[in-house]
Amino acid sequence: MRKILLGLAISFVCALPIAAFTQGYPSKPIRIISPFAAGGGNDVICRLVATKLTETMKQQVIVETKAGASGIIGTEAAARAAPDGYTIVLVPSGHTVNATLYKKLPYDSIRDFTPISLAAVSPLVLAMHPSVPTKNVKGLIALARARPGELTYGSAGVGASGHLAGALFETMTGTKMVHVPYKGMSGALVDLLGGQLSLTFGTSASVTPQVRAGRLRALATTGAQRSAALPEIPTVAESGVPGYEFSFWYGFIGPARIPPDIVQRLNSEIVAALKQQSIRERLANEGVEARSSTPEEFARLIATEVERWAKVIQRAGVRVE
Repeated sequence: MRKILLGLAISFVCALPIAAFTQGYPSKPIRIISPFAAGGGNDVICRLVATKLTETMKQQVIVETKAGASGIIGTEAAARAAPDGYTIVLVPSGHTVNATLYKKLPYDSIRDFTPISLAAVSPLVLAMHPSVPTKNVKGLIALARARPGELTYGSAGVGASGHLAGALFETMTGTKMVHVPYKGMSGALVDLLGGQLSLTFGTSASVTPQVRAGRLRALATTGAQRSAALPEIPTVAESGVPGYEFSFWYGFIGPARIPPDIVQRLNSEIVAALKQQSIRERLANEGVEARSSTPEEFARLIATEVERWAKVIQRAGVRVE
């Protein structure tokens, strides 16, 4: 009789809809992993959203920094967490780049995660030292073709956003420049201001103040539309490279197989937080635009970006030593 009752109980539990187990969510603190060092864009977005979610979800939302290995350490921790909605991670667009850039990752960038929502996007700024004899993108292309391998562009490292934006520019324009990787964008910016580099594809937050001060010349921004921070500057696509687009983005994902109703709850709460004027203004000050999505839209973006960057990386021969 006990076995029969146990079997009936198991059958009843298995027949219950997932929602029956998740009606009380969240019943304990939620952890947002930031896989990069404190103080950067990733950290800022995590803390702004966590503060709002703590208020609206009536549970503490904690930001845990797990930096290292281009975000891989923190992202792996999220992949290995229980798929119960209590651990999520904010990844940058580099998450889709790492899928090809590294020969072996401790996770599959698509299969091992549940997309929740896009969080923010930001174009880069193609900025040049004033000594370089050109004032627009068409002139840059002509100069690079006339002097292959002479122009240099700096980035925060191999596979960083500025490196990939430059590699994409080279492949789409048939030019050849020399990439100079640094351990962080600050070193690249110092050498660019000193004239040791020709140009960079830098973040709006790091480059715009130097452009405003006249120390650098902004030729274009890399997004699909003009940047709100530099509305007078055309996009690369407008400037003679049709189809060029590079937007650095951030988005929330969790481990694979999070129940759909928890995904929807997290999505709705995050979307609402990103619509708050105070959060949008704070991000705008960082040169970033708050932008949310449905889980399905974000899943499509991730899949598209993995495929896109695989082609660019292979064509450009980008390698991590």
